[in-house]
Amino acid sequence: MIRYAISHETRFTYGAPVQFARCNLRLRPIDWPGQTVDSFMLAAEPGGDVFPARGHDGVNVERLVMHDPVHELVILASAEMTIERQIPFPMETDPSVAQVAAAALASMDMWSLAPSQFLYPSAMAPLDPDIANWCAQSLAPDQPIVAAVLNLALRIQREFIFDPHATVSSTPPSHAFAQRAGVCQDFAHIMISGLRAAGLAAAYASGYLRTLPPPGGERLVGADAMHAWVLVWCGDEGVNGGRGWIGIDPTNGIFMGEDHILIAYGRDYADIAPVDGIFSGYGGQEASVAVDVEPMD
Repeated sequence: MIRYAISHETRFTYGAPVQFARCNLRLRPIDWPGQTVDSFMLAAEPGGDVFPARGHDGVNVERLVMHDPVHELVILASAEMTIERQIPFPMETDPSVAQVAAAALASMDMWSLAPSQFLYPSAMAPLDPDIANWCAQSLAPDQPIVAAVLNLALRIQREFIFDPHATVSSTPPSHAFAQRAGVCQDFAHIMISGLRAAGLAAAYASGYLRTLPPPGGERLVGADAMHAWVLVWCGDEGVNGGRGWIGIDPTNGIFMGEDHILIAYGRDYADIAPVDGIFSGYGGQEASVAVDVEPMD
């Protein structure tokens, strides 16, 4: 078990005074097995109205409205969380890729985490034949599901270069795949696209990694900003060996463990962008993000 203190600062600097701004904030962590939100605070400087807004079940949304002219807007989120999560290592009793794909297709559930919600292409994770063929090398129908998913994540971690200058937030997965470079968002979208092409349900996970590595451990890639990884449905938990939803991090080639703090999930990044919205003004804007995640114990 690890307790974390988290701080997340988003700063917008405008080229000319902004007369009005409205932002959707997806910064409050969700409830998820293995993690508990002990406290959460959200503030904006120089002020503004913050109130709950409607979001799907995989994300908490607050709305910020600024009515007075500002040159700069700073959004501050802080949380204390307890993480106690078991790593889902592959097991001999795991169902095969084909069995999980058939169960996902046959599922009649419609709740927010039903596999039917995450089986099909989405705006930022479309099906791509090159990605599908490459990922299929790890997703043979007779392979145990958890081992196959881990194999795919490890291939992405080995063969792709983490390069924050190679892509932007709107870069399609096909471009990042072609150049074998990008950031965690790109690697998550590539993996999701390949999993869905194989008939598997996969969701985009957004959250944090611990900033400081454990004693003797290596620092994980992506720990200074929000991180992205993948949730994969591995059959109904406890039914014919099913494991439910498991998290896998293709940037680092590891399962979601106590270093990962889940904030939200969706079909792709567009569903769970930490901050988006509109402003009324005639100048440009610059944005910067600072994240700090430190163990409290």
